[in-house]
Amino acid sequence: MKVLIVLTSHDQLGDTGRKTGFWLEELAAPYYTFKDAGAEVVLASPKGGLPPLDPKSNEPSFQTDLTRRFEADAAANAQLAGTVKLDTVNQADFDTVFYPGGHGPLWDLVNDKHSIALIEAFVQAGKPVALVCHAPGVLRDVKSANGRPLVEGRKVTGFTNSEEAAVGLTDIVPFLVEDQLKAKGGIYSQGPDWGSYVVTDGLLITGQNPASSSEAAVVLMNQLKRVAG
Repeated sequence: MKVLIVLTSHDQLGDTGRKTGFWLEELAAPYYTFKDAGAEVVLASPKGGLPPLDPKSNEPSFQTDLTRRFEADAAANAQLAGTVKLDTVNQADFDTVFYPGGHGPLWDLVNDKHSIALIEAFVQAGKPVALVCHAPGVLRDVKSANGRPLVEGRKVTGFTNSEEAAVGLTDIVPFLVEDQLKAKGGIYSQGPDWGSYVVTDGLLITGQNPASSSEAAVVLMNQLKRVAG
């Protein structure tokens, strides 16, 4: 089994002068879900090389056993430092794709033609796609085979407006994930803020926030096993 994880290359939090990037838990949790299940994991990003880590995600209050495991894992860190360029990736080489969040994807992956085409190719090939937290926002311009928005008429979740307000970035982000999913016709639902909440609709798996990362990865793995079985 071969899994692609797509990370952001964007490191500026709007015009605040602060840094952003990918959220560590949202990489570490699925990374070990896949690795511990024996899958081969490939990391990719638009620019390749070392993607920016949102510094807040490595503060003590946001660390988990899995983020600490990742930080101490020399092989994982070497892999992170050498992500492949997204425009070199072909969905035919993978069984599935997982998109961690962090605020970065709202600036780069959402507009990235390679990312858009990649997600469309996975879905059209009958392969599941999972995205957590802010990453469901990258579905904004992704289309189904009929040319309509991929999320139209599908059950989805993602970082809530109330969670964005709680971190004080409602007026900083280019768009609100919840609003965007609804605007594209998604059947949006949410669980309690900061609790794990995952929604599955066919090949599309979405998680609400960092706490949803592990569950989303497990749901994805279970779906892959059913397909393989």
